[in-house]
Amino acid sequence: EEIQRETTYPDGKVEKVLKNGCHLIFFPNGTWKKVGSDGKTITITFFNGDVKQIMPDQTVIYYYADAKTTHTTYSDGLEVLQFSNGQIEKHYPDGKKEITFPDQTIKNLFTDGQEESIFPDGTIVRVQRDGSKTIEFNNGQRELHTSQFKRREYPDGTVKTVYMNGQQETKYVSGRVRVKDKDGNVIMDTKL
Repeated sequence: EEIQRETTYPDGKVEKVLKNGCHLIFFPNGTWKKVGSDGKTITITFFNGDVKQIMPDQTVIYYYADAKTTHTTYSDGLEVLQFSNGQIEKHYPDGKKEITFPDQTIKNLFTDGQEESIFPDGTIVRVQRDGSKTIEFNNGQRELHTSQFKRREYPDGTVKTVYMNGQQETKYVSGRVRVKDKDGNVIMDTKL
């Protein structure tokens, strides 16, 4: 672009005003700033390679050159971080966070302390504040993990529970209940 006017300041800063209305400001340390002809679009290129863009809608896009990471802050408060490995994090104004990992696993961190992970195969893991965990498998099975037991529920209605002392209890749809001790010995079986 053609330069309309150029000013050099005592501190070493140089400002160039282009005929299209853009302003270019060069700082002695190698940083430079471009103000678009609209006066609202600003790009700052820092001496270390970082780039900060301010858009007319006040969206701020900051690129960290060393980390190869982009941090975008939208005017509504949403922040999005994009990492070089493909991971994307969204930080919502209400405190919720959503992380998409390179393998496309999605993890939601809620403000009340709960977590939810959705894996590419359809498995969903939910962790409550007390540490208890629910796992929903794509084959219809569910598991519940608490500090006292682990329970698996099968699509046919069978429920198998393993207690922390090692004892196992299996309840079948038929009403049959089988209990084994920690060594696997049957201690009760109500065959119908």
